[in-house]
Amino acid sequence: MEEVQENSLTTTRLGGTAKETVSIFGPLEGLIGTWVGLKGWNLIAVPQQFKGKPDAIQDAFTLLVAPYVETLTITPISSPTPNRGEEIIQQLPTLMYSLLINDAVTGSLLHAENGTWLGIPDDPSGFTVARLGSIPHGDTILALGNVTVTDGPPIIPDVDTIPNTNNDPTKMLGYKDPYNVQVPGLISKKNPNLNLKKEIANQTILKTTTIHVSTANQGNVANIPFIQKNANVSKFEATFWIETVLNEETQETFQQLQYSQNAVIDFFPLYKKPGQLIEWPHVNINTMIKN
Repeated sequence: MEEVQENSLTTTRLGGTAKETVSIFGPLEGLIGTWVGLKGWNLIAVPQQFKGKPDAIQDAFTLLVAPYVETLTITPISSPTPNRGEEIIQQLPTLMYSLLINDAVTGSLLHAENGTWLGIPDDPSGFTVARLGSIPHGDTILALGNVTVTDGPPIIPDVDTIPNTNNDPTKMLGYKDPYNVQVPGLISKKNPNLNLKKEIANQTILKTTTIHVSTANQGNVANIPFIQKNANVSKFEATFWIETVLNEETQETFQQLQYSQNAVIDFFPLYKKPGQLIEWPHVNINTMIKN
């Protein structure tokens, strides 16, 4: 470790390998590595296209549900990122991440993303971590939050995937029927987190690091104009559970990562409420093992 003079300000620059410098990342340290998950599920509603079909029902949608496999790689930057203020320099421990998600049946690419995880000390928001992500659809996210470390397994909440129609009377009869149709391997379209709970029901989990971030925490979502017009992403939140799991046969431990995230997509106007759109949850879950 050495101190470097930059424009008359002293910053700490950490050298060495990733293994030698992970201590600066605090509770985010457990994210570092390559994670592989074969138990992912993607659930998203998309508006149907009606080009050349003037008599079609204009508020019909397609509910897409697909199992997926995922590779997530998270690597540390050995030097904190300095943010210079009038009185202090905020030093941000920085992790770079990239992920690829492929359909488990067809092998086709479903999702690609890259971004950073940041530790954010001395921040006036009061939040201590942030996730910045860039998605090729033309979306970027900034979500802030906090981290807790507890003994034992995580408490995984339910997630509600039903679109928020605010009791719109035109959306009551049969509109949500696609969410009631069973899909092999997924316990519930309405609550995919039940799959996460099932995965750990018979495991011995010694410790859990819970990372929750949301764009509602003074963050933001930015979308290209096409997305804003047709299916605007208005909110995003994610919870990651890093779990230390005991192998009962060998009495050794291994690292497991579970997550549930929800990007809210707005499309179709509400009944007699111009300007107010229906909120459609886009939920992803997975259970992953560190290689």
